[in-house]
Amino acid sequence: MSLDQLVHLLGYGFVQQAIEAGIVIAIVSGIVSRFVVARNMAFAVHALSELGFTGSAGAILIGVSPVLGLLAGTLLTALFIGALGVRVRERDSVVGVVMAFGLGLGVLFLTLSSGFATQAFSILFGAITGVSSGDVLLLLVIGAITLAALAMVYRPLMFATVDPEVAEARGVPVRLLAVVFLLILAAAVAEAVQVVGVLLILTLLITPGATAEQLTAAPGRATVLSVGIALLSVLGGILLALLTNLPVSFFVSSLSFSCYMLGRFAVGPWLRGRERARGAAVQGVVAVGE
Repeated sequence: MSLDQLVHLLGYGFVQQAIEAGIVIAIVSGIVSRFVVARNMAFAVHALSELGFTGSAGAILIGVSPVLGLLAGTLLTALFIGALGVRVRERDSVVGVVMAFGLGLGVLFLTLSSGFATQAFSILFGAITGVSSGDVLLLLVIGAITLAALAMVYRPLMFATVDPEVAEARGVPVRLLAVVFLLILAAAVAEAVQVVGVLLILTLLITPGATAEQLTAAPGRATVLSVGIALLSVLGGILLALLTNLPVSFFVSSLSFSCYMLGRFAVGPWLRGRERARGAAVQGVVAVGE
């Protein structure tokens, strides 16, 4: 496809809706990704996405919107995990137990449902070019609620993430914050699935935050970088998919992975080298002054 054809395609409603949805999803995913990486919750993301698929399958079975089923599945899973145990030493085993049971339910719903193949494929691998204006509005509402909730708990959540023992000793409700963040993460997962699907969810909720962590230790700057990487991956993935007629999720995952590799092995080491050189120069000036 030529550049002129791409420009022509950008005038279509479904492409504009895909871009609008992609921007919302990338912003939410980029912000949440920083906390996911800092709190070591990659396994929880995987569980929430797969149990979201179970919710979608159940919703299709009873004739309800799969997006609402996806959101319900992730939120219920977050509450269940939070109720059973949210401490680091408990979390992985609890997540594994809940995920195994949820996947069993998903298999049951898949077996009972007829005409499920197309919708199942969209949920598993993403179908952002198929979102409607109503879907965009729903994603916007979910995203606004998610970011508002995160803003309300940002400072204590950051404290509990960096040093949970000290935070708990100072009266910060660490356990409650963990459950609240699980709910925020559930909403972010439900959104990100629209782009990359259940099977590639980690590419938006892990990779941007992990890449930003390689570039800076400053929490605020890392969050901005994480959002930027997510936006580049999603919008770049949509445009490349339009140019090549290949899946959006493939390009999104490829772009985010490329960003991570550059950050880890090229840009990150270069920035750290500059920082060390600057520190050595400052120490030299101080030594001369003495």
